[in-house]
Parts: sequence; C-alpha cells; structure tokens
Amino acid sequence: MSALVVVMGVTGAGKSTVGTKLAERLGVLFRDADEFHPPANIAKMSAGQPLTDDDRWPWLDAIGAHLAAHCGTGCVVTCSALKRAYRDRLRAAAPGLRFVHLHGDVALVAARQAARQGHFMPASLVPSQFATLETPTPDEGVITLDVAATPDALVDEAIAALREEAR
Repeated sequence: MSALVVVMGVTGAGKSTVGTKLAERLGVLFRDADEFHPPANIAKMSAGQPLTDDDRWPWLDAIGAHLAAHCGTGCVVTCSALKRAYRDRLRAAAPGLRFVHLHGDVALVAARQAARQGHFMPASLVPSQFATLETPTPDEGVITLDVAATPDALVDEAIAALREEAR
C-alpha cells in the first residue's frame, strides 16, 4: 500500500514510535519532522519557548516538499500539524495526503514527554501544544486514535482505517 501519511499530534503523543512502525508495515520511507526544523527552532524550543506561526511556515514547507517528492512511492512523516492551517498547507503541497491524529489525555501525554530521554522539547511545553491544537473537524477526514492504546494497536487501527478509505 503506497500512501502519504502524516502522523500528527502534540509532543509526547507517540508520533515517532507509531510513525516508524507504520512506515515499516506499509513498506515506505519514514521521516521525523524534527529533522526538518532549522537550528533556530530547535534552540527556541530547547529554551522552553513555543514556536510561532512564522517559525513554523518554513518548517512546514520543507515537510510539504518532502511529501510532494514521495507522492508516487509513499512515505510517513511525523508532524505536530496542530492547526488546520498547517494541515491545509501540507495538503496543498501533497495531494492525497492522509493524517493520523494521535490524541490523548493531557496528563498521560505530559508524563510520556517528561520521561523522554535526549529530546530537545521540554515537558513544560506540553500545555502550550494542547492550547495551540485545533482538533481536526469531521470534514477534514483525519483518522483520530487514542494514545492510551499500545503502539502496535495504534498501527493496526491506522492501517485498517487507511485501507478502508482506499476502497
């Protein structure tokens, strides 16, 4: 199954874990959105400062260009994609793009982020991520999964939903 998928959600939701497993199961390339951040964005987040829209536009454009380059072969990319405008920008770059939204309880996500080792994003930014999140509306056709499930169960659910939509 060749698909273009963005695994989205707030920091600590499990995007990288689920995205990696999903790409493996689909047999496509995986890229983490963190790889597309310019050094200034990483420095800002490392200092505990949330990114602004102006910080995010070039980052989103780089992700969109990567997705567009893989329209024929498929790939899975993680990206917070917290606002509809961000998701729309990615959709414009890569027609046929699907989103899998990993959504969960604030306390669970904050605990997971606090337990992460070696990541530049501090757990103190989790509340700002939830404050920025514009939950996808039904007209967006986003697949929403509860992060309380295991990563393997989330991947199974995502693949089943992607296959159903492909029919």
